[in-house]
Amino acid sequence: MEIKDFTKNVLSDIRVDLTEEFDRNFERKGFFTNKWRGTNLPNRRGSLMVRSGNLRRSIRSKQTSNEINWSSSLPYASINNEGGEIVVTDKMKRFFWAMYYKASGAAKGKGERAQRLSAEAQQWKNLALQKVGAKMKIEKRQFIGDHPIVRQRIEDIVDKNMLELQDHIYNKLKK
Repeated sequence: MEIKDFTKNVLSDIRVDLTEEFDRNFERKGFFTNKWRGTNLPNRRGSLMVRSGNLRRSIRSKQTSNEINWSSSLPYASINNEGGEIVVTDKMKRFFWAMYYKASGAAKGKGERAQRLSAEAQQWKNLALQKVGAKMKIEKRQFIGDHPIVRQRIEDIVDKNMLELQDHIYNKLKK
């Protein structure tokens, strides 16, 4: 490794390693050691963040000469990663009503499954009854960002590349 290639190699190694780690957060169903809260909707299995896989597949990394940026083309990526509030729109209300009718239509009978579906239908109805302009809190479900594990991985990569550079310099001086 040449001295001029050191920064490029370090950034490239960091980009590859952290991109894999951020992808693994979806398998862990949490941001490293911080687990995401599950959904409170009955009859829903798995994490909201993993269900379709679209968010996971949308993450891209871009390396320039002195930095790495991770991004997603999906509009809901940042609100999930950082948390925050969204404003209820008319289009959202129509979606909530559609989900309510879908859930309530399947809730025929008196068994446990029908009760679960009825509870799900009730939650969709509660969402649909919100006024346009009301604010909904979106819980933070971070999947990319700073964490002690991220800092440790960066430190390990820099150390490894420093040793390679030292070996290279030593071997050049030895000749």
